[in-house]
Amino acid sequence: MNLRSLFVLGVISLGAFGCAAPAKQPRVRVACVGDSITAGFGFVGVKDSYPAHLQALMGKGCDVQNFGVSATTLVSEGDYPYTGRPQYKAALDFRPEVLVVMLGTNDTKHPNDGSLDATNASDNWRFRDKFVGEYEALIASFRRANPAVRVYVCLPPPANPGRWGINGKTILNGLIPLVKRVAKEAHANLIDLYTPFKNKPQLIQADTVHPNVQGNEVIASIVGQALSGKPVRKAGTTGALAIPLIRS
Repeated sequence: MNLRSLFVLGVISLGAFGCAAPAKQPRVRVACVGDSITAGFGFVGVKDSYPAHLQALMGKGCDVQNFGVSATTLVSEGDYPYTGRPQYKAALDFRPEVLVVMLGTNDTKHPNDGSLDATNASDNWRFRDKFVGEYEALIASFRRANPAVRVYVCLPPPANPGRWGINGKTILNGLIPLVKRVAKEAHANLIDLYTPFKNKPQLIQADTVHPNVQGNEVIASIVGQALSGKPVRKAGTTGALAIPLIRS
C-alpha cells in the first residue's frame, strides 16, 4: 500500500527522519496556518520558523508550506484578521492534505492587562464569544477545499508575562479552553504546545511571547510526532520529544 493510500486511511507512513515516499509519488501537502509564531518573528525569521524545521524533519515526501501572517487574529472583527490576508486564500488554493492551525494568541489582546507595552493594545478579547464559531468556520473552509484534509489545532505556547496586550493568564484561562472546545466540536486533532513551554523561558525570545530558534525546533518536533505518530528528530541529533498526540 503506498503513502497516499495510507493517508486516506488516516495514517502517514514516515521513515526514520521524514516522509517515506516512493519515487515519483506526489508529495503530501502540509499547510501551517497561524500568526507570527507560525510565520517566524523577531531574529528568528522564516528560515528558522517551525514550518521550516518541520519540513526538514518530514523530508522530501512532504511539502510543508508556511502560511503564517504576523499579528493576525482568528476572529474577523479583530484588528488584523487572518481570513482577510492573501495567505488565507493561498492556503485554501493549496488544498492541503494536512492542516496545522495555531491562531488565537493575538485574539487575547486587551489593554491594561498587566503585560508589557499593553497600555495602547487593541481590545481583541472583547470578541471572544465569536472565537469558537469562527474557528470552526475556518476549519470548514479547508474541508470544503479538500474533504480529505486531516486537521490539527494547536494550543499556543504560554506568554510569560506577555507583551502588547497578549497576557499569559488570558491564554491559559481564557483561550486554551476555547481551542479545546473547537477541537472537540470540529472533530480535529489537538496538539498541546502550551505544556512543553511552561516554565521554560529559555525557549522564548526576550519579548516573552515568541519562541526562539530552539523553541521552534521543539514545536516542529512535537507537530512532526503528531503527524507521524512517532518521535521525530533531525539526523545527527540525539533525543526526541515524546509528547503524545491529544485526540479530541
